[in-house]
Amino acid sequence: MGGMASWLVTHGFDLISALGVIAGLTFTAFSFRRDDRSRRVANLLRLTGSHRDLWSELLREPKLRRILDPHADLTSVPMTLEEELFVTFVIQHLNGVFHALQDDLTVRPEGLCLDVRQFLSLPIPQAVWQRLQPLQNDAFVAFVQRCLRP
Repeated sequence: MGGMASWLVTHGFDLISALGVIAGLTFTAFSFRRDDRSRRVANLLRLTGSHRDLWSELLREPKLRRILDPHADLTSVPMTLEEELFVTFVIQHLNGVFHALQDDLTVRPEGLCLDVRQFLSLPIPQAVWQRLQPLQNDAFVAFVQRCLRP
């Protein structure tokens, strides 16, 4: 027993210091994890707000509603500049979401690929995607192509 008491007297302060450092690091790790989750949810809320703002434009502008028409005939009525710009904004937004997801900066929405497939399968979005695809980076194009597969 004398050896343990002697060791505690000699190394007690070091032991307490080490336990304090370990406790501090553990607390810091839990704080970082909680902050990371909070940032991811905050980023999701920002992305959701951007999504809402973008799609609200479609509701405000009746001339954009043809974008969602699965029977839009681009031969008889060519795509307008407004329609092309709106779809371009949607694709840019999707690109931003894709990169945020790649860097784990936001919560991964379920059904994203289904949403991409349903939108980019429509005649106007499909035509815009065909024009924009060569301008996108390979990882984003691969993601979209994966989503377009049934």
